[in-house]
Amino acid sequence: MKRSADGLSNEVPAARWWSAALALVPVGLAAAVVADVPHLQWVVVGGLGLFGFAFAVNSSVHSYLVLAYAGSEKAAEDVGFYYAANALGRFLGTLLSGLLYQWGGLLYALVGSAVMLGLCWLMTLKLPMQCQAESTKHS
Repeated sequence: MKRSADGLSNEVPAARWWSAALALVPVGLAAAVVADVPHLQWVVVGGLGLFGFAFAVNSSVHSYLVLAYAGSEKAAEDVGFYYAANALGRFLGTLLSGLLYQWGGLLYALVGSAVMLGLCWLMTLKLPMQCQAESTKHS
């Protein structure tokens, strides 16, 4: 993806696309679990590899967007909040996925992941296509 001149017009749609793609991976894996496809263990391993790739790209796009929205004056503060929220989310996600796995096995963990990623995708739909500072300059 080529960086856009404003830093957001290509990047926000990319965040939306990668969030949706990431959410579809556990949906597909959950469907494979329900259908009890042959060689399910290999389907899960392959799906988790695909998930890891999409997660890495999605994470880098989100990191970029934090910097793009922050601007230069408060970038360090915003990045700090982002990393703190990211760490808390990873902790709570690990805890929740463990609980879901205990309650309903792999299927519950995958559905929980898909629901959370669906919420992430919905939040990307609310991302502004330009920074606050830019929109107030043009008003």
